[in-house]
Amino acid sequence: MYALLSTPGEVDSLETPRLLLRPLTVDDAPAYLPLVSEPRILAQVHEHPLTDLEQVRQRLRERLHAEYASHGYGRLAVIDKSDGRLVGWCGLKYVDELGETDIGYRFLPDCWGRGYASEAGAAVLRHGFETLELARIIGLVLPGNAASAQVLRKLGLRYERRLHLARVGAEADLYALQRPAA
Repeated sequence: MYALLSTPGEVDSLETPRLLLRPLTVDDAPAYLPLVSEPRILAQVHEHPLTDLEQVRQRLRERLHAEYASHGYGRLAVIDKSDGRLVGWCGLKYVDELGETDIGYRFLPDCWGRGYASEAGAAVLRHGFETLELARIIGLVLPGNAASAQVLRKLGLRYERRLHLARVGAEADLYALQRPAA
């Protein structure tokens, strides 16, 4: 179950029983920094770490806000409603290289195993199919990231194939889910 919270012309925010998902802002940089610098996280996503707040602010300004403007959706901050803490991100991203929309998520290590990825992911998928009317949503996982692959399977995505992603310079497993029939 989720609730849609939006203002016309803005990227939608979503709410689940435990979480608030809202567009990321430059003000989120201090809380976002561990998500792009923590070695245990980066080992699962094949990215180079960002090391200071200005790099994070630049990424938020350039990459995420460009996605919001181009597609009307993007990765969203995931806030634990019990304490207001940014615990990760989850959301959709259009992958130019594949011509498809990817669901992704990333959470702080102390939040792993709490069901946040499944709860946030279910709300994002529902929003993508019901509100954005996407026909198909994919999930990309590096081989060996069993926990992330398990979340995708729990959300209903099914493994299709392994492919090479030029943008990250690595192999990835592609999972997919078609919009349910009305």
